[in-house]
Amino acid sequence: MRLFGRRNEPGEPAQVIAGFWAWWAEARPRIDALLESGDATGLAEELAPAVAALDPGLLWDIAPGGTARQALVVSAAGDPELRPLAHRWALAAPPVDAVWEFHPSRQANPGAIELTLDVGGREFALDKLVLGLRVPKGTPRIDVTAYHPIFPDLVDETRTEAAVLALDWLLGEDEVARWVGDIVAATFQPLDAVPAVHLPAVVADLASEYPQDQWALMEGQTSGGARLIATARYPLRPVDHPLFDQHIAITLPYAEAGDDGLPAGGSAAALREFEERLADRIDRLGGTAVLAVHVSSEGTRVLHVYADPSSDAATRVGELAASWKEGSPGVEVAADPGWIAISPFLS
Repeated sequence: MRLFGRRNEPGEPAQVIAGFWAWWAEARPRIDALLESGDATGLAEELAPAVAALDPGLLWDIAPGGTARQALVVSAAGDPELRPLAHRWALAAPPVDAVWEFHPSRQANPGAIELTLDVGGREFALDKLVLGLRVPKGTPRIDVTAYHPIFPDLVDETRTEAAVLALDWLLGEDEVARWVGDIVAATFQPLDAVPAVHLPAVVADLASEYPQDQWALMEGQTSGGARLIATARYPLRPVDHPLFDQHIAITLPYAEAGDDGLPAGGSAAALREFEERLADRIDRLGGTAVLAVHVSSEGTRVLHVYADPSSDAATRVGELAASWKEGSPGVEVAADPGWIAISPFLS
C-alpha cells in the first residue's frame, strides 16, 4: 500500500514519533485482526491517518518481513528532507516479534523477480522488466531506462511509479538513493537492455569502485570571479548518514594567502592542523558527526560538518573553533536534513 496522507502541520519529531508508537500499542489488536482477515481497506483506514500525523509526505507499505511475518515500512519516498524522520521513527519502534518488524525504507526482496502486481489494471510482472543501464563517465551512479510490455499503455506518472517501485524491490530503497541516477520509464525497449534481475550485480560492481573515505579536490570560482578550492568526501550522500540533519558551518579566516586568495605558508599549516584536530574530535563523538566538505576562497575557509542533533557535536566543534588564532572564527548551527547547504558537492 502506497498512500499519501492529508496535508497538516506536523509537530516536533520526538513528539509525533512518540504519539505514533503510543497509538500503535493501542491499535495493534485491531491491526493484527485486519491483517489476519486480509482487509486491506481497513488497514488503510487505520494506518494512513497515523502515518500522515508523522508527516503527510511519508509513504507506508506492508511487505513480507525478514524475520517477522510482516514488515511495516514508513518511507521518505526519496525525499531527503523526510529521511531523518523515517529513521528516527524506526529507531523508536518496539522490538521485532513473530508478526511485525519495522523499516524506514523499502527493503530489497530476494524473490523480487517472481513478484507480480496490478498497475493501472494491467499485470506488472518483474520477470518481464528489462533495463537499459548507463554509467556516466566519472560518476558513482547508474542511469536506468526501464521498459515493460505494459508501459506503452500507462500514463507517464503510473509508469514511472511502477519503475521506481521495481527498483526498490530489486535493490532496496536506500541503495537506489545511493547508486541510481536518472530513472526513465520508457515506452520502447532500449538498446542493449538486460533483464532486471541483473541490476544488483551491476550496482555491486559500481560500488566496488568507490571505497569509503575517498576525497575529491575541486576548483572553481566565486560569483565574483575569485579562485575557490574545495575538498569533499566522495561519494557524498545524505542517505549514508540519515540521522545527521544538523549542519555546523565553521568559518576560519586565515592570515597568510597567496595572490589568488588561497591559504599559504603558516596559515596552510595551521588549517591542516585544525582539520586534524577536528577529525580527532569527530572520531571521539562515536559516529555521530562527519566532516563533509571544506571550501577555501578569499582568505576564508569554511568547514561543513553534519551531525546527529542529539549529540553534543555542535558544542564540541564550537569549543575547538574558539581556539583558532588567525582572526575571529564563526560557528553557525542549523537544521538541514537535505544537506542543502552543500548541495553542489553531493554525488
